[in-house]
Amino acid sequence: MSAQVSATALEKLWQAATAVGATVETDVAFADVTTSHVGAPTLGVIRCHTAQQVSAVVRAGLEHDVPLLTLGGGSNLIAGDSTVGVERHDVVLLQQVPPTSTEEKISPEGRIVEPGVQVVAEDDTSVTVQVAAGLNWDTFVRFSVYQDWGGVECLSGIPGQVGATPVQNVGAYGVEVESVLERVQLVDRLTGAINWEGADQLELSYRRSNLKFTNRAVVTAVEFRLRKGGLSAPIRYRELARQLGCSIGGQVRVEKARDTVLKLRRGKGMLVCGTGTEAGGLGSPQKSGIWIEFCEGMFMPDPDTYSTGSFFTNPIVSECLLGHVTEAVAAAGIDPNTMPQFPGGGGVKLSAAWLIDRAGFKKGYPGDGKPARLSTRHTLALTNRGTATTSDLIELAEQVRYGVWKQFGVELVPEPVLFGCALKPLEH
Repeated sequence: MSAQVSATALEKLWQAATAVGATVETDVAFADVTTSHVGAPTLGVIRCHTAQQVSAVVRAGLEHDVPLLTLGGGSNLIAGDSTVGVERHDVVLLQQVPPTSTEEKISPEGRIVEPGVQVVAEDDTSVTVQVAAGLNWDTFVRFSVYQDWGGVECLSGIPGQVGATPVQNVGAYGVEVESVLERVQLVDRLTGAINWEGADQLELSYRRSNLKFTNRAVVTAVEFRLRKGGLSAPIRYRELARQLGCSIGGQVRVEKARDTVLKLRRGKGMLVCGTGTEAGGLGSPQKSGIWIEFCEGMFMPDPDTYSTGSFFTNPIVSECLLGHVTEAVAAAGIDPNTMPQFPGGGGVKLSAAWLIDRAGFKKGYPGDGKPARLSTRHTLALTNRGTATTSDLIELAEQVRYGVWKQFGVELVPEPVLFGCALKPLEH
C-alpha cells in the first residue's frame, strides 16, 4: 500500500460501500475497464446501483481521504501505465451499474418498460423520461426508437453510459445531447449532497460542460425530452442525409435514421460490443472483448474498435485564423474550396479528420506492425492493435497533432480524458 492511501483508510471505504449495498472489486486495472485497453492497476472499483449509494461512497471517500474517479463505460478515457511512469493509480474507480429487473417489461397501462427509464411527464407531442446514469447509452437509444420517440436516434451506437452524455455534451451526425437535455441529478463531490440542475446550468458547448474535467459532481440520473410521432430530429449531417436520401433539414422515421447511423458507424469501426459496451441491434458475442459484426450474427475481434472513438475534437477557429489556414492549405497544393467548414461555437468549425488526412496521416498510419495506429477506417481514431501501451498511444497522438499544427497552424485538442498521462505542449 502506498503512503498516499493507507490500508486502513481503504478498508474503511470498502466497509462503507458494502454497508449501503454497493459492490467492491479490488483487482482492477484501467486496461481491464477501458476500450483502449491500456492503463495501470488501480486500488479497486466500487459499483453502485442508486444515487444514495453514490452519495454514501462519496462521503466515505471524503471522510477517509481516498480519491475517487468516476468511470462510465471507459470509452472516453486513456490512463497512464508503467511506460509513462505510472506503476499503479492510487485511486478508487466509482462506477454505476445498469439497472436490472426480472419483471415483465409491460406496464399495467400496456407501455413497454426498460429498467432504468421512467416517464415523468408527457403531452400530445413530447415525453420527458428520467434515465439512470448507469444504463448503457445505446440501450436507451434503441428503447426510445422502439417507442417511436425522436431526438436521439442519430446518436445510436455511441459506447458508454447515459451519465456520461451530458458531461461532454455527446454529439454525432449533426445532433448533440444538449438538444434534448432537460436536467441532471448530481452528487456533489465536496459534500455528497444529491441535487438536480437544469441543462442551462451546465454551460454546455461543443463537447463540453462544466462537469467535464472539473470533478465537481457525479451524474446519477438524466432527464431528456423527446418528440412523439416517430420522426427523427432534422438531419443536419450531409453524409447521413445522402445515405437516407433526404435533404438537409429533412426528417425520416426514427428507425430508419438509427439503422443508417449504425451502418455508417459500423463501416468506420466505431461500433463496439462485449465488455459492457453493447451496440444495440448487433447482438452479443459469446466471449468477452471488443468485437465487430462483420456479417449478420457473425463476430470477430476488431482492433479498429480498441480506441476512444474520435481522439480529437473538430477545431473551432476565428475568421482571422481561418484566413491563415486557407493560405496554408493552398500552399500545400490543396484546393481550399475542398476544406469542410461550418459555423459553430462563435467561429468556424473545421474537420479534424480532413486536416489529419491532408497533413499526411492516412488511415492505418504508421503502418502494419506498429502497436498503435490510426484506425484503418477512420483517421480520427487512435487504435491499440493489441499490444500498445499508453506511451504508444500518446506518442502517436503527439505526432498527429504536431503534424497538423506544422502544416496548417491549427492546434487539435484531445477529446478523451487523459488520466496519469498528457500530451507534450506544442512549441509555437
